[in-house]
Amino acid sequence: MSENVQTVDSNPETPIEVTTWETSQETTPNTSSEDKGNRGGRNNDRRGGGGRRENRGMREEEKEFREELLAIDRVTRVTAGWRQLRFRASVVIGDGKGRVGLWIGKSGEVQSAIEKAVRDAKKNLIKLPIVNGTIPHDVSATFKSSSLFIHPASPGTGIIAGWSVRKIFAVSGIKDIIAKQHGAPNRITNARVTMKALTSLKPLNLVVRFDSKGTTADVITSEKKENKPKTSDTKNRSPKKPTV
Repeated sequence: MSENVQTVDSNPETPIEVTTWETSQETTPNTSSEDKGNRGGRNNDRRGGGGRRENRGMREEEKEFREELLAIDRVTRVTAGWRQLRFRASVVIGDGKGRVGLWIGKSGEVQSAIEKAVRDAKKNLIKLPIVNGTIPHDVSATFKSSSLFIHPASPGTGIIAGWSVRKIFAVSGIKDIIAKQHGAPNRITNARVTMKALTSLKPLNLVVRFDSKGTTADVITSEKKENKPKTSDTKNRSPKKPTV
């Protein structure tokens, strides 16, 4: 920065001095957005590389079992010194192909309780027969104060059932069914009576033999008829003459 002094004579008797300041412009480097992107500035990815990195080829893995949460309750255990507060999670899982499991997990955190329930439900799976999206025959069961009756339905009927029973049928792969529940409104009790009813379903090979012609009952009765000893007709036979 340099100083220049000039004299302006507006009046020859009173001279006026005018001081002007000249500033030297320093050349600053021009940083464009492209250079910032190459260096990894704040506007772009901090790790460098210029711009966001797209996650290509990353896909979420499909779970083997579908999980449904029935209920989350807060339970308290009274001990000698204090009350122990925990959470109880009831979870039902199924693969949509006839396998279904139900379990209850407890923990101090909700997420941990759900993980425990899912882990133990995978160890206690049951396999139920499904024919054209429904069960092969009627079945009824009773557990504590809850009773349940399940009836197969024609295609297009849908799942006609209550809260817990509907969720179990949905994850198991059943599409058409009618269920009627009586008794306790407890969700866990209703879920357990549903599992008890599904475990009492007969295998398909037995159901086919009972429903088709020449059933097992007919075979058994025919075998009994064949094995019966023949009764002698004494009326039609003439009495034997005594020998002399």
